[in-house]
Amino acid sequence: MSLALYNTLSRSKEPFTPLDTERVTMYVCGPTVYNRVHIGNARPAVVFDTLFRLLQSQFPKVVYARNITDIDDKIMNTAAELGEDITELSQRYAQAYFEDMEALNCLDPNIIPYATQHIPEMISMIERLIAKGHAYASEGNVLFAVQSMANYGELSGRSLDDMLAGARVEVASYKKYAGDFVLWKPSAASEPGWDSPWGRGRPGWHLECSAMIEKHLGDTIDIHGGGQDLIFPHHENEIAQSCCAHDGQPFAKYWLHNGFINIEGEKMSKSLGNFRMVNDLLDQYPGEVLRYVILSAHYRSEQNFGKDLLDSAWRALDSLYGYLRGQADAEPTLDKDSAGYAALLDDLNTPVAISELYRLAKEMHGAAGDAKAELHSQLMGLANLMGLLQQDPEQWFKQARGGDGDAISETEIEALIAKRLQAKADKDYAGADQVREDLLAMGVVLEDSREGTTWRRS
Repeated sequence: MSLALYNTLSRSKEPFTPLDTERVTMYVCGPTVYNRVHIGNARPAVVFDTLFRLLQSQFPKVVYARNITDIDDKIMNTAAELGEDITELSQRYAQAYFEDMEALNCLDPNIIPYATQHIPEMISMIERLIAKGHAYASEGNVLFAVQSMANYGELSGRSLDDMLAGARVEVASYKKYAGDFVLWKPSAASEPGWDSPWGRGRPGWHLECSAMIEKHLGDTIDIHGGGQDLIFPHHENEIAQSCCAHDGQPFAKYWLHNGFINIEGEKMSKSLGNFRMVNDLLDQYPGEVLRYVILSAHYRSEQNFGKDLLDSAWRALDSLYGYLRGQADAEPTLDKDSAGYAALLDDLNTPVAISELYRLAKEMHGAAGDAKAELHSQLMGLANLMGLLQQDPEQWFKQARGGDGDAISETEIEALIAKRLQAKADKDYAGADQVREDLLAMGVVLEDSREGTTWRRS
């Protein structure tokens, strides 16, 4: 079975055929670093990290780029409010983003381009667009002329009239047409800026991705991904810039977009104040729980995020790690004929793949000898492909639960277990039972077996 992906551009599921089977290219829009990221920002990172892993199992080389937008009006405004240098602010939040994504078991992309490191490439692209009649300078700004592109709007399926009616479009004196968008804007003396043929200024947001893709991945790439909210205007405008700069060459063969995340049944929004920041959630749950939740729904569907779902995911991972507890280490083996692998090849159907993890775990639990070892290897091969079951089972069960900073420490637990063991040796069974009850009251469950006593946090 070959990989098939839903292409937003064609609005259909298509067999994946890369431009070059020896070098597959993928670009995903990263964060604008003016704050910590919320769980909606984490969804594309987890989804496309999983696709990255899957592609690596299919092709000899995969080049995955995910950018950092470190120049933007939001960054400038936040830096001004905090009285902080814009570079220091963006670097701090970029590092925070990397730490959050690492906690979600996301691999590092091959390339992490920063917008401010590509200003010459952006200026070059603007100059070509002007020379080809697709852009114009006006009052210190440079704008893309959307009417110069015959198929503008193809990705989002909107006409120019629909776009103007359904979007917040700035009507400005320097625009020839209200739908034209900014490629370059002037910077005041107090604002960050770079010298250009049109005066000191800074790039428009859409331009940044086009220039970084051109430099690192080429004129045409295999996969461009991001959240559904980016289809218009961001991705539509990326297509316009890149196709017109490259004389009509396609920009990306496959466009993939993940669905929105809702919080307790409501769309995340500033007005509702229901943003869930990843670092806040990580204070309450292991990163693998957040990843499991994201993968428990198909990436194109809307997903409802809430405490019940997170708690359920934690229990589900407890179950899987429970099957692995006490098992000898296994060398992961990826069974490419398995139902779990087939599910991932079918437009990244992670819910079905997760169900296969459970089937393998239960089958392994009832097996013995070489059959058990083989199932264990297959289980870990599929889990690695999804970035799950990445911890040692004993450590999984020993981590603090629910963000309880006052939880009893591992050292204290081990001391009480030793005390219980001594009580048993002294035939003080009431004392031993009391230790068990005391630990249970502190959220620690003891499990006795022939091999000894193990424990886990409840």
